[in-house]
Amino acid sequence: MSTIEALAERLDDYLDDQKINQVRRAYFYAEQAHEGQYRRSGESYIHHPLAVANILAQMRLDHQSLMAAMLHDVIEDTGIPKDALSDQFGASVAELVDGVSKLTQIEFRSRAEAQAENFQKMTLAMARDIRVILVKLADRLHNMRTLGPLNPEKRRRIANETLDIYAPIAHRLGMHSLCVELEDLGFAAMHPMRSSYIAKAVKKLRGNHHEIINEIRASLEDKLAERELPGRIIGREKHLYSIYNKMKFKHKSFDEIMDVYAFRVVTDSMDNCYRILGAVHSLYKPLPGRFKDYIAMPKANGYQSLHTTLFGKHVNIEIQIRTEEMEQIANNGIAAHWMYKDDSDVGEVNQKRVDQWLQGLMEMRERADDSLEFIEHVKVDLFPDEIYVFTPKGRIMELPRGATPVDFAYTIHTDIGNACVACRVDKQLASLSQPLYSGQTVEIITAPGARPSPVWLNYVVTGKARSSIRHFLKTQQQRESVELGRQLLSKSLTGLGYRLADISDERVQRVLEHNQAEGFERLLADIGIGNRMAYIVARQLVPADDQDEENALALEETHAGQTMTIAGSEGSIIHFADCCKPIPGDPIVGRMSSGNGMVIHSERCESVRHLGADSPHLVYLSWAKDITDEFSVELRIEMARKRGLIAELANTVTLAEANIERINVDEHDAHHSVITMMLHVKGRKQLARIMRRIRNLRAVESVTRVRR
Repeated sequence: MSTIEALAERLDDYLDDQKINQVRRAYFYAEQAHEGQYRRSGESYIHHPLAVANILAQMRLDHQSLMAAMLHDVIEDTGIPKDALSDQFGASVAELVDGVSKLTQIEFRSRAEAQAENFQKMTLAMARDIRVILVKLADRLHNMRTLGPLNPEKRRRIANETLDIYAPIAHRLGMHSLCVELEDLGFAAMHPMRSSYIAKAVKKLRGNHHEIINEIRASLEDKLAERELPGRIIGREKHLYSIYNKMKFKHKSFDEIMDVYAFRVVTDSMDNCYRILGAVHSLYKPLPGRFKDYIAMPKANGYQSLHTTLFGKHVNIEIQIRTEEMEQIANNGIAAHWMYKDDSDVGEVNQKRVDQWLQGLMEMRERADDSLEFIEHVKVDLFPDEIYVFTPKGRIMELPRGATPVDFAYTIHTDIGNACVACRVDKQLASLSQPLYSGQTVEIITAPGARPSPVWLNYVVTGKARSSIRHFLKTQQQRESVELGRQLLSKSLTGLGYRLADISDERVQRVLEHNQAEGFERLLADIGIGNRMAYIVARQLVPADDQDEENALALEETHAGQTMTIAGSEGSIIHFADCCKPIPGDPIVGRMSSGNGMVIHSERCESVRHLGADSPHLVYLSWAKDITDEFSVELRIEMARKRGLIAELANTVTLAEANIERINVDEHDAHHSVITMMLHVKGRKQLARIMRRIRNLRAVESVTRVRR
């Protein structure tokens, strides 16, 4: 069993005596606080915080993190307040302990909402001080190592939580060693039989392949010695959870996965990494397309290494080549920041990467409507399968696999994404929806006044793009709802002989309180989106003594006379009905739909005719002049069957300066066809011109506009 003196001896390698004594003092304080407390296994509770501190010491973390590890359960389990810790050990240590205590209270599996809400809390804690999550990860690792005494149900819950949340966070922070152990321990607790079976199979196979492994290792060592290149060669073991996932999700057999021999070469400099690459390529033949240079283009979590796959001895050989610093970064990720912060820029670069990721998480958290939406966005960032693309100036951008130019635009900056209208990929115009591939150069074309399209949500994959688009569309809808609500309320007040400016602030406040509305804009937005009726709010706003019978009748009389002007495509809060497809020139009315705003119908449409002219749900509308937007309209054409009729129809429509959206041909009988055609037109005049031209075709027997 480890003791505080054994830990102090280990800390002597990288901490001075004063800091080691502070860690000792934290240990003795925790020992006293936890006196009489025991773990489920029967051992004294203090062994757990000591073991957590030992895990952090292996990563060479700073003394404050080690003190927090010693004290991390004191607030929760002993009742000692945060202020007392602050007085004893300083504000920084107290904040760390408080942060870890709050994370310890999280139970992710209770409900989806609680899980998401708690993940938000974890994000906030990480953003304030990344060491909070490092202490928590070490705490979780020791708990996973000592799961044995717990009942099976609790073991599975903790293991599930570890695989879902903590292992992916360790991976995202570049902490490979810790991530692998968390995954293997979680796998063994979740699926003990499967884990045991794979472990036995790996052990058996390793014994069978012992000679081949030694032969390959000797060949590599001889080649490095021949070229006088320094480097230690380490055999890499595939961990059990990785093997299981490849069998499950990639449908590979165990033999397929294990028929690859993996080695790592660790050397002293970046130059020697590339020299060793040349040496191993001269020894064995490299497989095309399997070389990756993560030194020139590091992964998002700071990982750097050269990867190559060779073919030799009738087997595939995977080799990773990296420096000692890169090896530490690969194993300890963000924790290597404290190891190198005094004498290298490696830690600083890694810290910047994590800070950038955390900043992105905080932006998403601010934009997300609720915690479930937030965690949906974050999951993409926790499970990245990266591609690397370039800006026109040569800057490398890391994106998840499947990302599109829209994702790229939002990765650069939210404003670039919002104003994006087109893109060039490798200097060629390309679709905004096409997936990007590593090595491509992407240029985003923006335009002032451009705005995101709801269609983008169908193909963006990054959390930042998705949350930014949703946030913009939500804000836009809010603005449009307020504006429409203002117009509708003004129209109703005019019917009562008032203007909005005539209503006193005191009267407005009373109406807001009566309707339990947060503010006047919220009230207007509710009217615009159809959740409140404008004429009811108008009557509430008009002073009570003025609301006599004459004014009440005035509303009825002027209801039909007051109209709103529609100028074409009105945004997200005003929609054109699919049933009657109104176009400029048609008499139109707006029908308020609760939660959806206003839907514009033709006055003759069956959906609104039954409501009656004085219905409070209807708003009388008129078309603005000089409308330039195009509108969909459907025609039904009966004509004699003959060759080339579709081409003739298409040519006629084109000459009338209209566009065909869709065309369907159905056989009516042996001699006649019925064609339904969806067109884009600017109004009734253009439609009349098109229908007249179609009627003039010799084979056409009838043309009618379809109104459902």
